[in-house]
Amino acid sequence: MSDGDHLLIPFAASGAEGCRSVLERLSLPHLERLLARLAPGETDAGDDRLLSMPHERALARACGIRGSDGQLPWAAWQVAQSDRDPGQDAWSWITPCHWRVGADHVFMQHPQELHLDAQESQALLAAMQPYFEQDGITLSYDAPTRWLARGPLFAGLATASLDRVVGRVIDPWMPRGDAARPLRRLQQEMQMLLYTHPVNEERTRGGLLPVNSFWASGTGALAEGDRPATPAGLRITHSLRDAALLQDWRAWGAAWQQLDARDAARLQQALETGRPVALTLCGERQARTWRSAGAGWRQRLAGLVSRRRPIDWLNEL
Repeated sequence: MSDGDHLLIPFAASGAEGCRSVLERLSLPHLERLLARLAPGETDAGDDRLLSMPHERALARACGIRGSDGQLPWAAWQVAQSDRDPGQDAWSWITPCHWRVGADHVFMQHPQELHLDAQESQALLAAMQPYFEQDGITLSYDAPTRWLARGPLFAGLATASLDRVVGRVIDPWMPRGDAARPLRRLQQEMQMLLYTHPVNEERTRGGLLPVNSFWASGTGALAEGDRPATPAGLRITHSLRDAALLQDWRAWGAAWQQLDARDAARLQQALETGRPVALTLCGERQARTWRSAGAGWRQRLAGLVSRRRPIDWLNEL
């Protein structure tokens, strides 16, 4: 069921010191007025150690996607959204990436820093595919930094969201347990294969980062009978994502101001015309939703009088 106009904002806040410093100086007038007029709704009170991000959990609920932490089947959902039949098979997103190896840790670079083009990506996929096939996995190209994988290995395998690991040390986020052993072995094999691959040799000569591993995420199968769809009124803005993952908090603050002037203002206008509206703000720990339904005149008056600052809400995410 549609919420009318529902705006979902991933990476609305972060616990990073640089983010909190920017938040203290950030002016978001449209967001402030919206929060004063809407009634608090559901809260996803997770923490920053969960494999699935709060915005992923919120989107899954809105779309009717079922799955546990680290097993929200986003890859299978993407296949279904493109009018293909994912069947009951397990799928995964595969992201070619660069792991920066330090003295005592391995760090994940942002995939956009690869500047990987389609031709390079497809050549790497072709080289890696026979190794995946040995484990019953079929790879297919989707975009330069996103491939689709289909195979039984991804059934019951919990994986960390790419948004959890980008810009961080990867070890806490590596898949664990017996089910993850084939995947970790594949990662090791691909590191050896890619080390001397002609695509990487050419990239290194050109001053670009080599692709030296991959990340699996969005694993799992759609529950039997499920054909989840995005509600008609739901809009998701990803304008804060890259700046947050790169920890460019100055750019993140500028993006928030643009989002406030455009998207939040549009939602406020919809509220003024009497349309039902909802707003979901997502951070690294939790997601919180506000709705016009249930926001009676007493609540609106109290909100206008107290008018809690947006930073107070955002710091709790």
